[in-house]
Amino acid sequence: MLSRLKTFAALTVLAAVTSTASAGALGKSVAAPEFSGIDKWLNSEPLTMQQLRGKVVLVDFWTYTCINCINTLPYVKSWHQKYKDQGLVVVGVHTPEYPFERSTDNVKTAIKRFGITYPVAQDNRYATWSAYNNQYWPAFYLIDKKGQVVYTHFGEGQYAQTEAAIKNLLAQPQ
Repeated sequence: MLSRLKTFAALTVLAAVTSTASAGALGKSVAAPEFSGIDKWLNSEPLTMQQLRGKVVLVDFWTYTCINCINTLPYVKSWHQKYKDQGLVVVGVHTPEYPFERSTDNVKTAIKRFGITYPVAQDNRYATWSAYNNQYWPAFYLIDKKGQVVYTHFGEGQYAQTEAAIKNLLAQPQ
């Protein structure tokens, strides 16, 4: 719990210092890393960034006991429902903070309890987490149709801004 409070405090400072959470607004975009070291795919067959080209992808790093992650789930589930038929693919990357969160059965139970229907990659070895140089729960990475990370947001909030970025990316030609 203390590490989550430290993370929240760091995010609060980061949010105060940073006027935007958008990589695209900074004029930078980088190729989205592949999903790597995934222990198990839930709600889906294994996915690759290559096969997701032409789609807008929201990668959501989360863990099922993090209250901040739980608070973002209604928004993530709503975006998935609203935009999946327009080309949005949501991928939850479950990266555990505590040893008991590594259990596939526990993750499956949480997915059922929260009503998550989009793909979830179980990243117990932090391989995908590390490939993204991620440091936070929750963390959103929006990938455009060309496979570039063009928007990031860490922590709760800025839901309207994130949804606007999703809509903008979906409206762009391939």
